[in-house]
Amino acid sequence: MNTINVLSYEEASASNRAIFDQLKKALSFVPNLYATFAHSETALGTYLTLQNAKSSLSAKEREVVNLVVSQANHCQYCLAAHTALGKMVGFSSEQILEIRSARISFDSRLQALAKFTLAVVENRGHETHNETEAFLTAGWTKGNLVDVMMVIGDKIISNYLHAVTQIPIDFPRAPELPNA
Repeated sequence: MNTINVLSYEEASASNRAIFDQLKKALSFVPNLYATFAHSETALGTYLTLQNAKSSLSAKEREVVNLVVSQANHCQYCLAAHTALGKMVGFSSEQILEIRSARISFDSRLQALAKFTLAVVENRGHETHNETEAFLTAGWTKGNLVDVMMVIGDKIISNYLHAVTQIPIDFPRAPELPNA
């Protein structure tokens, strides 16, 4: 039995309650994972700052990274959340499945991004020379590479927090990958 639960509004600190109020306005609810970050006085605000930081990557490109990392880390919570977000930024259900498997047929540039992301996560940043070269050859910049690392780091934090806490998933579950 996990000892960390979803923090209620009443249990949250005043500063985290203010963030909860903002999240309710923007999303109409406070996602359970965010409420779990609120066990810390500072983690929720810090995480949201990281997640919403400026980036050279578009919203769609960030979702590719989020989906690939979450699939590699088997994070059902983040797969559910980013499947919903992926649809909001314009990906179809079929495209999201391709992204998660890092086998993108509809966009060669996004395919290079997905393969690079997967190699970084699977190899923990080591032995990614071929994927790094393919990423840069596909038209991505060194600045994009750094921003991909930032998104990977962001997603690993939330993937690991869910893995440790196993808090309830409050998004529609992501479908299983075919042949997974």
